[in-house]
Amino acid sequence: MGNLLQFAVAAAREMDHTTLAALLVALVSVYGLLTTFYRLFLHPIRHIPGPKLAAASYILEFYYDVIKGGKYVFEIERMHEKYGPIVRINPHQVHINDPDFYDEIYAPSSKKRDKDPTFVPKFGAPVSVIATVPHEHHRIRRSVLSSFFSKRSVVNLEPIMQEKIDLLAGRLVEAQQTSAVVKLEYAYAGLTADVISHYCYGVSEKYLEDHWPHNDLKDGLSGLGHFGHLFYFFPLLVSLTQKLPSSLVKSLDPAAYAFVKLQQKLLRAAKMTIQQQSKREGRATIFDALVDPSLPPKERTVDRLAQEAVIVLGAGTETTANTLTVASYHLLKNRDVLLKLREELKTLMPTPSSKASWSQLEQLPYLTAVVQESLRLALGSTMRSGRVARETIMYKDYAIPSGTPMISAHPFTLLNPSIFPEPRKFNPDRWIDAAEKGERLSRYAIAFSRGSRACLGMNMAYSELYLALALFARRFEFEIHETTDADLRWCADYMVPYGPDGPWSVKVKVKEVLQE
Repeated sequence: MGNLLQFAVAAAREMDHTTLAALLVALVSVYGLLTTFYRLFLHPIRHIPGPKLAAASYILEFYYDVIKGGKYVFEIERMHEKYGPIVRINPHQVHINDPDFYDEIYAPSSKKRDKDPTFVPKFGAPVSVIATVPHEHHRIRRSVLSSFFSKRSVVNLEPIMQEKIDLLAGRLVEAQQTSAVVKLEYAYAGLTADVISHYCYGVSEKYLEDHWPHNDLKDGLSGLGHFGHLFYFFPLLVSLTQKLPSSLVKSLDPAAYAFVKLQQKLLRAAKMTIQQQSKREGRATIFDALVDPSLPPKERTVDRLAQEAVIVLGAGTETTANTLTVASYHLLKNRDVLLKLREELKTLMPTPSSKASWSQLEQLPYLTAVVQESLRLALGSTMRSGRVARETIMYKDYAIPSGTPMISAHPFTLLNPSIFPEPRKFNPDRWIDAAEKGERLSRYAIAFSRGSRACLGMNMAYSELYLALALFARRFEFEIHETTDADLRWCADYMVPYGPDGPWSVKVKVKEVLQE
């Protein structure tokens, strides 16, 4: 082998540059042809329907997600229209558009499902829970955090939530007095970010106080979403963005700069937590749990703390704020729904300043229907997060080999017209009607995903949704300002849904603070 290598090096030295370049091109071409042949005719999922270009390469996915900007999900929709409910969307992934098969893909822990390893870079946090590939390792990491998001823990956190709700109410009163325009997505992100940052590392970021109406956490998360597709195709960019000078990143792309600033901020918080570990008692925050001495040292690194914080803060801020924004817009567009909700709330909140707990509010059937319909139309996370089974899975007549990433993106279920007639219409009554008929419409309420990797923060999100919507509907009168249905049209997938001009945005003015 050594002699052969020496011969090859010597031969290369004797070639001129043109010949060497031609040889390299030839080798790359042969490799490409062999790879294409394998993917089309020998690959384990060669029998799955779909366009040949998608089966042979990642060109289609790159073009629609990177060049066109988060549009591949709509191309996948067209594939399903042409090829049926199961399609091969790239050389190694299968997408299934069948809501009744969703629970087989996103299965409970009794059916082990690994993460698709090629998807991990998309989060920009490769050592976080959400990016952990093996089922067993994920289960260990998730168990460290799960107690913080149990229903009991969230109920215990309710005084903090109520404090932040009161701060938001104060800001809305100020907006009414000054006739200021309020961007609801930032107002709600201030609420959710203040709650989750307090829970994560013990210090509220005070977005509802010192930083109002700005929110660098929301901007940083938007930067992560903006670059998620690039991270997927070029994983080295994840570490590169951390190593480049901040000034250079800022000049190249403000969205990337916002994400880098967020990373740096969380790294500092992680280092401080580790330095002060011996002085802290108990497990009051998520960071405290992540540096517990009982965990292996490799699970208590600065990088892991910071990356876990990115994901926890992101999940605890962006999607809930997005859902509240969508809910508020549709309530204002459908005044009959708003008034019906307000009447129901009066049974628990007789005056506009009355308060009710989450446990009380979740007993209200119409408010619950509004929450479910808002979650459906907000779409949760739109990213294509795959699961990998360790055994062959049968979908109808198709065998999906072990090790194949299977995906069923949320919007395909949440906007399915056979389950939700007029799927883009805001209609909370559909949930009431289904319950009266004994139909389990909740089976298709998958905004938080399902199975062993379902959203950890589901209880916290529900609590914030109930408490914030009660405030919105019971205490204030709003009017929509320079916002139309088009602004909430789903146009792109950047982990969360984007409209024509970026993240969904709703502007309002506070017309009136309702009196006792």
